[in-house]
Amino acid sequence: MLALGAVLYAARQYYRNWGATKEECVLHLPGDALVGDPVVQATEAVYIDSPPSTVWALLAQMGQDRGDAERIRPESQHLEVGDVLYPAPMGWMGLKRGLRMCVAEIEPEKYIVLRAMRPGLLRDALWSIHVLPHWEDRVRLLVRVRIGLRHPGEVLAMEMARPLVALTTRTFLIEFKHRVERLSSTQSPPVLRAVKDVVQQ
Repeated sequence: MLALGAVLYAARQYYRNWGATKEECVLHLPGDALVGDPVVQATEAVYIDSPPSTVWALLAQMGQDRGDAERIRPESQHLEVGDVLYPAPMGWMGLKRGLRMCVAEIEPEKYIVLRAMRPGLLRDALWSIHVLPHWEDRVRLLVRVRIGLRHPGEVLAMEMARPLVALTTRTFLIEFKHRVERLSSTQSPPVLRAVKDVVQQ
């Protein structure tokens, strides 16, 4: 077990900050202060060829039973601090009720900070998503994970879970990128302007 932990620890440089630049990895981002001095921090990123308003519109309706992955639902566009989201279904990673996260901070078209609602599992677990516009039709989407643990013995368990956390985050980014770009390619400019109007309401 210790040997496996050592191998995973040595390999983490290859997956801890998947797709993110060195500069992005050290950026101070909204939500970071909610988990001070984390045992685990990882930053992943991807480019999305789509207007920021479209990226945000799909981001705002993420979670189980909140929206359609292929279209914008105006009724799902208004997230607020305190709202509870279910990013993963029941049974995910052995969690009978799925993964529950609460909106801790939010700035429309800029970022969402989610905090895990399973204090018995982790003391502090934060998942923040940041929309960084690059021109009018391209976005850099960053996801940062920060975790604080309660006991030294949990560090080894977390190191073993790191690859799964990294893969789950990367899968989310790639699938989300494809959904947004597919939506943007099939919508006319008037429809995309309407999406922006809904987001900014």
